[in-house]
Amino acid sequence: MTENKVRLKEKLNLETARIAWRDLQTFFAGGAVICVSASQDLLEVAEQLAADNKDLFAKWLEEGSVAMVSDDQALRWFDADASLWSVVIKPYILVQEPSDS
Repeated sequence: MTENKVRLKEKLNLETARIAWRDLQTFFAGGAVICVSASQDLLEVAEQLAADNKDLFAKWLEEGSVAMVSDDQALRWFDADASLWSVVIKPYILVQEPSDS
């Protein structure tokens, strides 16, 4: 692993935090929230998005392991007052349900 890749992963790790879904409503309405399935490593997905790895992202989108948050999912999270792991890779916010959910 290169030093730059390690530094980016460490930086992303420090920028990852839990956030209430209700605090992301404006971003969701703007189409800027991407859900990362539990089968994926949130930091790896963030790293690949930051690197503009379009081919890998297209594969994940096709598999459904990465997807724009659906209206149904947003409503479930809102009703449950969910707290999600999140990391910002402008212009997107990646979210993932905690494993303890």
